[in-house]
Amino acid sequence: MKVIPQRAASIGAQVHQQLRDAIVRAELTPGTALSEAEIAARYLVSRQPVREAFIRLAQEDLVEIRPQRGTFVKRIVMDDVLDARFVREAIEVAVAREAAGKADAAAIARLQATLATQAVATSNAEFLAADEAMHREIAVIAGRESAWRVVDQIKAQMDRVRYLSYIDVSPAQRLIAQHSEIVEAIAAHDANAAEAAVRAHMAEILQQLPELARRYPEMFEGS
Repeated sequence: MKVIPQRAASIGAQVHQQLRDAIVRAELTPGTALSEAEIAARYLVSRQPVREAFIRLAQEDLVEIRPQRGTFVKRIVMDDVLDARFVREAIEVAVAREAAGKADAAAIARLQATLATQAVATSNAEFLAADEAMHREIAVIAGRESAWRVVDQIKAQMDRVRYLSYIDVSPAQRLIAQHSEIVEAIAAHDANAAEAAVRAHMAEILQQLPELARRYPEMFEGS
């Protein structure tokens, strides 16, 4: 039984993050019914923060709330993934270009540290946490933390695909190599190279989707 600690973030936000992670990692699979009472008991919280978490998950299209029937984990919607990728690429290309113009030695060292962490990751969760840390750090270097918050709000479906792809489709070394190209371009203060590297990295998901949908038809809807 996991107890939600009383930290700065609201209890509802913490429950949301726990459930979001479970859905992204396919620990809660499409069609799974989520019970307010059971989750409240599991995390030793009242039902109100669980209800808040369900609403946020529904806004991210991770769950469907059916009146009088319950709350259920949704499938990954192909069009949602493609739309999120489109928006994310537009934002992250602009952010990487700015980071290339602003990165100092300390910032470059932080980026290289995230690469090193990713290279020695021993689990999917650790690998993808380091992946996210690198993208977030680029936004920090560019002075665009708010842009990262926008990305974070829209990328839930992409995260589900990324988790499945890391298991089966995209070799870790290929992803690390793509990240290395982004970091090297920023370190060289080459905005054009940074843009090209980010675009190539964001295109990876377009190669993954058809194979993942074939391997996990129960996880996807749309074509």
